[in-house]
Amino acid sequence: MENPLHKLYALLALLAVVFTIVMAMRIRADGWRSALWHTLDRLEETLISVLIASATVLIFVAVVQRYAAGTALLYPYVSWMRLGWAQEACIFMFVWMAKVGAAYGVRTGIHVGVDVLVNAVSPGKRYALVLFGLLCGALFTGVVGTFGAKFVMARYHFGDFTPEMELPSWIVYLAIPFGSYLMCFRFLQVAFTFARTGELPVHEHAQVAGLEDEPMVVDKSALYPKDVSR
Repeated sequence: MENPLHKLYALLALLAVVFTIVMAMRIRADGWRSALWHTLDRLEETLISVLIASATVLIFVAVVQRYAAGTALLYPYVSWMRLGWAQEACIFMFVWMAKVGAAYGVRTGIHVGVDVLVNAVSPGKRYALVLFGLLCGALFTGVVGTFGAKFVMARYHFGDFTPEMELPSWIVYLAIPFGSYLMCFRFLQVAFTFARTGELPVHEHAQVAGLEDEPMVVDKSALYPKDVSR
């Protein structure tokens, strides 16, 4: 009987080849640094989108199949479907989505932040405080990623599998070091940009077509720091 892991490894190898080809094309067009950042950004966004879309579709199909199997009329049409693994798969996908999404949040500035103390100090101290906070975030996520990598290695040598899908558990837990190191990289990226330009990523609120926002008077001096002096 063919080992299902062989198909998974073949898929990962194919994705690695595609990623390498895309990177080579981007490097030739824009240079290696711009190509690396652009490819990483798109990979991050694509992975989040694919995971949340796949989980949503899988949950919908599993719920419909479950209720259809309870009716005599539809049972012959859905009885062949075996979706006992759907819940476990969705949990794994949401875990990966959350870890990668956390790194995306750092890059785009959508994480919630408490800035009462930051806005209460002078601009010079504000610069140092924001930079210190970003470096602390990088340190914390780096530590989490390191311990997560050690845990993944332990699961790999232990050789256990998930209950329903019978996947090696280390593949699931790989989300911890992968997402944490990616988040650490994003913290360092934002810190480097902030150290050079004094700007932080700011998330723009979504606009709904047909609705006009009422004009607001905003005190820019109390906003989360975007332009600060050293």
